[in-house]
Amino acid sequence: MRGRRSTLMALLAALLLAGSLEARAFDLVRSDEATIADIHAALKAKTLTCRALVQMYLDRIDAYDKKGPALNAIVVTNPDALKVADALDAKFAQSGPVGPLHCVPLIVKDNYETTDMPTSAGSLSLKGVMSKTDAFQIKKLRAAGAVMLAKSNMAEFAFDPMETVNSLLPGYTRNPYALDRVTAGSSGGTAAAVAASLGAVGLGTDTGNSIRGPSSHTSLVGIRSTMGLTSRDGIVPLFLDKDIGGPMARTVADAVAVFDVIAGYDPADPVTAASQGKRADSYLRFLDRDGVRGTRIGVVRQLFTPQNTDPDVMKRMEQTLADLRRLGAAIVDPVTIAEIDSIPPPMLFCFRFKFDINEYLPRLAPDAQVKTLEDIIKSGKFHPSIEKRLIDRQAEPPLSANPRCDQVAQNTRQLRDAVQKVIEDNTLDALVYPTWAFPPRMIGDLNTPHGNNSPRLSPPTGFPAITVPMGFVRDTLPVGLQVLGRAWSEPTLIKIVYGYEQATHHRRPPASTPPLPLRP
Repeated sequence: MRGRRSTLMALLAALLLAGSLEARAFDLVRSDEATIADIHAALKAKTLTCRALVQMYLDRIDAYDKKGPALNAIVVTNPDALKVADALDAKFAQSGPVGPLHCVPLIVKDNYETTDMPTSAGSLSLKGVMSKTDAFQIKKLRAAGAVMLAKSNMAEFAFDPMETVNSLLPGYTRNPYALDRVTAGSSGGTAAAVAASLGAVGLGTDTGNSIRGPSSHTSLVGIRSTMGLTSRDGIVPLFLDKDIGGPMARTVADAVAVFDVIAGYDPADPVTAASQGKRADSYLRFLDRDGVRGTRIGVVRQLFTPQNTDPDVMKRMEQTLADLRRLGAAIVDPVTIAEIDSIPPPMLFCFRFKFDINEYLPRLAPDAQVKTLEDIIKSGKFHPSIEKRLIDRQAEPPLSANPRCDQVAQNTRQLRDAVQKVIEDNTLDALVYPTWAFPPRMIGDLNTPHGNNSPRLSPPTGFPAITVPMGFVRDTLPVGLQVLGRAWSEPTLIKIVYGYEQATHHRRPPASTPPLPLRP
């Protein structure tokens, strides 16, 4: 009897210890913005299960997205998320992790096709549309073990870089660092959700700004790749010649972990043929704490003059340049790209939405009510703020007979050659400038200066750019540093932003979404 009692007590003590360890793992995830490495360490130590982790994020969505601070970042949660988590737990117990992103809960922008959640691009005209296939990037992420946790809010059809509002989900997405401020657009839902730890990492898309801008506004890392390094297959297009899909994360390491999975050739997206032989074997090996040392970095002051930059952002940028020098970079300040001033920014974009969306929609959902831009306009199911843009895009002439698009093509070649020449003439590894020259605007404010620098160089040239947190202004408003390099230079950019991040540790969690009480 005494032996049975001592065995029972030992079992109870083990259960209590396991519960305590799991509680600590929960605390780690909620309080310290757990990284992918933290999650994997807890799973390996058996102090956390995939189901418990997914439930924790679902609890945070329930507490903070439509209640509490009401971030309005989530369109829908995945009804199969816990079932997927259970399957991952079973596989883990049997043979270990299924891939490098095993049980990493992912926030997916609502313009990526997913078979388990609708794909609506923020528009009532596509409400409830289910795709029969996953986007290429989603397939790769599922194979790596990631959990598609939720679809995130976005500017309708990704039109707006300034704010995240649409016809599908009433109201604006709010910035978790200042609830009366915007998250920029169009990937603002992913930005708010990842910043507030409603998911571990996220996916956004970027045609002019929309990975890097929202990331900058919410103290995140965002990667826009070289055109052709990541597939756009299964992503609702805006301007297909500029569209990119990529990661948004709280740390450089997490963003690169996602990037390492999604980058590479996809036969369904011909533009990625250029990446063959250019993709690094592993982007993770460029996470070098001393990655800034020995680099030569050019400063593009044309994008942050005293006349067009918030004084506090200017101070942060000057401190950043001092930090980069301290970390061993040679700073070439300034470098001048004449085409920045001579080519009007709108004349770097061909408004080809009608042609791209008309080709895409029938493939997305053959049975959907809308199959063309004209159908969308006739439906009336869109936000009033984009009505003029939709009508204007419908009136565009065919691409082959559009003189404006011909001029844009000439301008982009001219700008690309100019940026390449400046980099080569100065033997530079990268160019730097603030991602936004002003902090996040107040919601509803479309009149004060916006300061969006992201469309100026990267999309028109096709070159890669990464934004990384460079601190806060007014105590709570995040600002970001953008680092741009020549085509296929992601390894160098990763070294620079990782070295800078590890030396400065600017990111901190938003106060509006604190840790939740432990479940009993």
